[in-house]
Amino acid sequence: MTTYAFDNAEDLAVDQLASLQTCLDPITLANLDRLDVGPGWRCLEVGAGAGSIARALAERVAPTGSVVATDIKPHLLDGPFEVLTHDITTDPLPAESFDLIHSRLVLLHLPAREQVLAKLVRALKPGGWLLFEEFDCTWLPVLSAPDEEAAALFTRVNGAMLALLAAAGADLAWGSRIYGALGRHGLVDVDAAAHAEPWRSGSPGARLHEINSWQLEARLVGTGQVTAEDLAGFRRVLADPRFAVFSYLTVSAWGRKPAA
Repeated sequence: MTTYAFDNAEDLAVDQLASLQTCLDPITLANLDRLDVGPGWRCLEVGAGAGSIARALAERVAPTGSVVATDIKPHLLDGPFEVLTHDITTDPLPAESFDLIHSRLVLLHLPAREQVLAKLVRALKPGGWLLFEEFDCTWLPVLSAPDEEAAALFTRVNGAMLALLAAAGADLAWGSRIYGALGRHGLVDVDAAAHAEPWRSGSPGARLHEINSWQLEARLVGTGQVTAEDLAGFRRVLADPRFAVFSYLTVSAWGRKPAA
């Protein structure tokens, strides 16, 4: 089975996924507009989470299209689409079956991301589109903070969280590598766009950082890099109206499988 640093079976996962949807759904929906996804398309949503994009796809492809939404733990998925319990690293996909395959913040976490990418390309119909949105976590400048100590604490705790992700096999710079990866795997008409915005106190992005710190707390303290007091201070910094940090750089990349 695939191992993720975060577990969507945990109670906090509902809030985590809601924060991610609020931050990232506008980016994904704009990309679907860019690719002109519409009636009759057969779509695959990999790592569908709480299903917001699967539902949006189902609306766009109706009445003649279809959507398959996959996750290793699909208990949060409910909508006018097929739900499939599926580990993208080990479970098969039908060849040349989809007009669009979309995933968001999935391959970032997978050590076997290149093999998974090859599998997804095989599952595309000739002429079909592959669309990813991934973070580049190596760029996260603090924009304002109550003082230098608060900024340094945020940076140190966030760095410890990212180190845990990397130790679990994540590629923290994957967002900036996906454009090249699509070309290496034979896709054409490859293009990309990047997005960043301030995550201020009280925003869904700040809430995401807070939830991540709760989900990873035991492992973080276990590393010895941060203490429970550090994490409490980190959360106070996030709640301070004087604090703002740039979002992770969200890179969207898309490419088309050559027509037969």
